[in-house]
Amino acid sequence: MATATESQTRTLISQVQLDRPIARTVYWVAFWTLIVLFALVFLFPLYWMATGGLKSSKEIIQTPPTVVPHQIHPSNYSAAWHDANLGKLILNTLLYAFGALGFQLVFDVAAAYAFSKLRPAFGNAVLFAMLASLMIPTTVIALPTYLTANSLPFVHWSLLNTPWAIWLPSVASAFNILLLKRFFDSIPSELLAAAAIDGAGPLRALWSIVLPISRPVLGVVSIFAVVAVWKDFLWPLLVLTDTSRQTVNVGLYQLSVGIPQNVLIAALAIASVPTIVFFLIFQRNIMSGLTAGSMKG
Repeated sequence: MATATESQTRTLISQVQLDRPIARTVYWVAFWTLIVLFALVFLFPLYWMATGGLKSSKEIIQTPPTVVPHQIHPSNYSAAWHDANLGKLILNTLLYAFGALGFQLVFDVAAAYAFSKLRPAFGNAVLFAMLASLMIPTTVIALPTYLTANSLPFVHWSLLNTPWAIWLPSVASAFNILLLKRFFDSIPSELLAAAAIDGAGPLRALWSIVLPISRPVLGVVSIFAVVAVWKDFLWPLLVLTDTSRQTVNVGLYQLSVGIPQNVLIAALAIASVPTIVFFLIFQRNIMSGLTAGSMKG
């Protein structure tokens, strides 16, 4: 007789079928075949990029292409680091990414907390308008945003070629606000009521109760904020015309016509390392934060 735990677990193949030797063999063969297939699909582009940076200029344009380099040229990576000035470009991108992260953690958390717990007047209408902005393509609002950054209303300051041109537009992240609000909605109101009885105001309750509970979703928002700035291309291309202030994506695009193709691929491989390492370190935070949306109260 199946136990209560087994009866509540629903899978495509029952445990009774898996107990049969033939079914178990077929299951594990199919399972590992799919695992290997998907691993190849996702990892092969990374392998192609890493090995492309090791090929010679002649081999990189050879037809048909070679899967394994005939001769390894590790000097391509050192040339890419110096010729493309990757160190400066990566430092610029890190500055923009973590600056945007700081602003989002302050303003997006405050907005989501207000929508969820403080319930301001016309809050639902404002939230609806913010969510409706998700339906607008980024390229549609690029021009008005650029004109605003070029000459701020009333003060007429130009933010071009400054980190503020990256930081301030990134604060308006309706998706992150929605993600934070959904998590804050799951926090029992009794906790905040008990804090209010003890004399804690809204800011104290946010700092002492809400934020410690919200670490998983804050981790996810942080990852999304950093990755969004790191992979962005169009907006930095418009507002960062000074080559000494460009991001890694824009800098490599500007230099792509002046360096050999194998060196360019090596530069792309180096530029992708920080994001891969970032994902490998925080992959558990991504999954736990996306699934953390309910609490027992």
